[in-house]
Amino acid sequence: MSVLRHHYDPAPPGEVLRNAHAVTRPLMLDVIDNACRRFPSLGQSKKAARLTRLVDAEAWADAALALLELELPLWQVRRIAYDEGEWHCALSRERELPDWLDSAVEARHADLALALLCAFTEAQLLMAEASRPSVPSVRPAPHPLYEPVGCDSFG
Repeated sequence: MSVLRHHYDPAPPGEVLRNAHAVTRPLMLDVIDNACRRFPSLGQSKKAARLTRLVDAEAWADAALALLELELPLWQVRRIAYDEGEWHCALSRERELPDWLDSAVEARHADLALALLCAFTEAQLLMAEASRPSVPSVRPAPHPLYEPVGCDSFG
């Protein structure tokens, strides 16, 4: 492994998407490769085949919505709005709740597909953090000078 590769830390997917000007085929394939766990395991299911057709047709907004349906089936689009040159997209697990009670994931971008993909990656990160246990599963290593001592008297 080269020294450059060892120290190179690629930008998080959300940052790459926010800095992009438009969706391209390599960008969409990169999102699918890096942020999707269900897509590769589904093989040629209907949803995966539909997503592949949308990517081939370069229907980026529809592909982003199909990706959301495939990867985060419990999440739904709560709001899509265009204001002052930017698309605002909100995703939620509880779409029927009032705004003030819902903890929606929101993203914005000048490109609709990128706004959807940014919200998708934010929801993916939120789901990954929520699935982590609150208590570490591995006990920390004991202090190097620690030695267990038996103090039972058998005599």
